[in-house]
Amino acid sequence: MSLVELIAQADEHGLAVSGLACLDRCVPLLGGDDEAVRPLWASLAEDAAPGDWAERLRQTRGKLDAAVDGARECAVEARRMLATAPAELSGAGLREWADACSLGALRIHRLLDGAAGDAGLADACREGAAEGLSPLLAAELRRQTAVLELMAARGPAGLRGALEVSTEGRRVLRAAVSRRSRRDG
Repeated sequence: MSLVELIAQADEHGLAVSGLACLDRCVPLLGGDDEAVRPLWASLAEDAAPGDWAERLRQTRGKLDAAVDGARECAVEARRMLATAPAELSGAGLREWADACSLGALRIHRLLDGAAGDAGLADACREGAAEGLSPLLAAELRRQTAVLELMAARGPAGLRGALEVSTEGRRVLRAAVSRRSRRDG
């Protein structure tokens, strides 16, 4: 199943986890550390209070405002993910946000790979075209798919696995940003 189909079939909890996982992997571009969005993950747990997400989102937005030198275009994409996160975890806005985060994260990985000229590549790979993808972009596509599949198969119990996938992806992105900074610097 393509990434677009997985997003279309995801329930609200799966969409929230998917969008947050994309944002979490891109946190290094916003000057955040590994704990920057941890409170948002906690607000998606089964035992979280209903209003936790909105308050923790507001706090997270206040903390993440710096851009990493050498990755400005990527930071703009990441900042957009954070800025457009819905305060309510329901409705069409949540699906739009998860979809936009998916596309934004893929664009970031494409840009970090130096493939800035191929703007349609992120869209194409979400539809299932995986030929010719760089290793960084292919890995991000696999992570997004894994998160959505985990949430579809395990429901709320898939949250820990989704967090693990995201943590690994954040490390990979941090290394890619570091490589790019050394190359461009």
